[in-house]
Amino acid sequence: MQKRLLEFRPAPAQHWVGNGFPVRTLLSHQNEGQQASPFLLLDYGGPAEFQPGNEQRGVGEHPHRGFETVTIVYQGRLEHRDSAGNTGRIGPGDVQWMTAASGVVHEEWHEQAFVEQGGMFEMVQLWVNLPARFKMLKPGYQEILAAQIPTVAFGGFGSARVIAGSLADVMGPAKTFSPVTVADLQLSGTGTLKLDLPDSHNLAVAVLQGSVTVDGGKPLTGPGLALFDPAGTSVELAATAPAKVLLLAGKPLNEPIVGRGPFVMNTADEIRQAIADYQSGRMGTLSG
Repeated sequence: MQKRLLEFRPAPAQHWVGNGFPVRTLLSHQNEGQQASPFLLLDYGGPAEFQPGNEQRGVGEHPHRGFETVTIVYQGRLEHRDSAGNTGRIGPGDVQWMTAASGVVHEEWHEQAFVEQGGMFEMVQLWVNLPARFKMLKPGYQEILAAQIPTVAFGGFGSARVIAGSLADVMGPAKTFSPVTVADLQLSGTGTLKLDLPDSHNLAVAVLQGSVTVDGGKPLTGPGLALFDPAGTSVELAATAPAKVLLLAGKPLNEPIVGRGPFVMNTADEIRQAIADYQSGRMGTLSG
């Protein structure tokens, strides 16, 4: 049985995060709640062209607790630094998977060489919720380069890079705390792609560019987000023109979601504690 399309939501207006990320928020836990669990947020940044310059662009020091941030770069380059001592630079095709867990302070900037040269910038940032029993673990960090991500070819009409979980019997390299599938699809518009997915897992399909149809229905033109009924074991996608799609499937956590800004926990008391811990420096600081 195929998972049934519930609704398609065109992307809202673009807004800026810091001075480096012009984004559209396709998914947020405030709007989708349990319907998209364990996914909390999906921001699609760009495509946008930045002129050569010297101004540092991005988002300065800020905290997170209770979830993971997943950054996927399509165009441009990013630099990362956090209070757990992790640093990294990622470019086209690379993924940064940061487990904030008990709390981390970090900053994200356009790579300096990219700032000076200018160019096209396009990325996605996804927030993945952590089960309650893992929210206060030590923070972690995975830098997954493009060469480490396996690609599945679907005849002559598409391919998928499997970042996390399993798709078409191919496992992605990301280590996760609950069952999720994150796959970056490129569809050519020449056929229908049938993907097997676990029954009862939530499914969201972000159409970033182009348009797709589900079960032969009307075209869903990006950027926008399609939400599906968790019942069913497959989904059929066909592109009406070359399309860029991010597929997100996951087992619902079925736990309370209480969020405030950069913190997502299970109770209001835990949010108040997160704010106090950040303000007192218990999440660490960045120096230099």
